[in-house]
Amino acid sequence: MMKPLHFLFAFLMFSLLISTSVKHEYYVSVTKVEYSKKAQSLQIISQIFIDDFEKLLRERYDETITLDSKDENKLVEEYMSRYLSDKLKLKVNGKSLNFKFIGREYKDDITYCYLEIENVSQINSIHVVNKVLFDVFPDQQNIVRLKLKNKNKSFLLTPSKDSCLLNFD
Repeated sequence: MMKPLHFLFAFLMFSLLISTSVKHEYYVSVTKVEYSKKAQSLQIISQIFIDDFEKLLRERYDETITLDSKDENKLVEEYMSRYLSDKLKLKVNGKSLNFKFIGREYKDDITYCYLEIENVSQINSIHVVNKVLFDVFPDQQNIVRLKLKNKNKSFLLTPSKDSCLLNFD
C-alpha cells in the first residue's frame, strides 16, 4: 500500500514544478479519469511535462520533433496517441477498453492529452496500468486520480508498481 507521505510529497512537487519554468528534477505525470454518466463515457486527461514528452517522442519516433511550436510536426498527435495507447491501459469490469485520442494542448510546461472511452454504461471495477515515461525516466512516477461513482481515489504508480484497481462492490 502506498504511503500517504510519499503521495503528498509527489503531489506537492508536481504542483511546484507546474508553477515554475525551470528545468525540473522530478519526473511526475498526472492522469485523471472521470466517469460521465450522462455521456456514458470515461473522460481522461493525462498531464505530462512538455520537455519529458518531447524527449520520449524524439527517442521513439522522430529526433526532430519539437512540441509547442508553430512548426510542430503534423504527426505529433499520431505519435502521442500511439505511445499512450501502448503505455496507458484501462479495464472496466475486467474487460480491456481502448480510448480515443481526442487531442492535446499545451499550458505552461504541461502537455494535456484528452482521451475518451465511450459506451461505458456500468462500472463495478476499474483497473488502470500507467507506464507513461517509465521507458525513458527510471525515476518517473505517475499519479492516477479516479473520480467515479461519488468516489475520489488517488494512486501513485512507479515502475515497480505500475497499476491500480478500484472496486465498487
